[in-house]
Amino acid sequence: MIKNILIKGMVYEKIGVLTGGGDCPGLNVVIRAVVKKSIKFDWVILGIRNGGKGLIEGDVEPLTDYTVSGILPKGGTIIGTSRTNPFKHEEDVQKLTENIRNFGIDGIAAIGGEDTLGVALNFIKLVFL
Repeated sequence: MIKNILIKGMVYEKIGVLTGGGDCPGLNVVIRAVVKKSIKFDWVILGIRNGGKGLIEGDVEPLTDYTVSGILPKGGTIIGTSRTNPFKHEEDVQKLTENIRNFGIDGIAAIGGEDTLGVALNFIKLVFL
């Protein structure tokens, strides 16, 4: 089995997955797909509870094949969501940066709309580049 994988010069072993914005159908489907695909690469997946707010507070949980079993018919998102923009306050930016590094997160799988993906792009620029 592949222990890690090199994508565009980065080695990924631990991925944080978060949902942001409003609740909508299909979020659990995407979370499950991220976890199932990651198992094939032997990656660790951390569910970041309540979107950006959870990243600021360090509220994460490991997601495994077991934890995503049976979530497809459930509405919403098993890890919660929020409309928190962690880049509004400098102290929040410092906390999320520390938490990303403390948890050893190599990448973020952001699930949401335009605002969520804009925030994810800022994560990449700030922490991963």
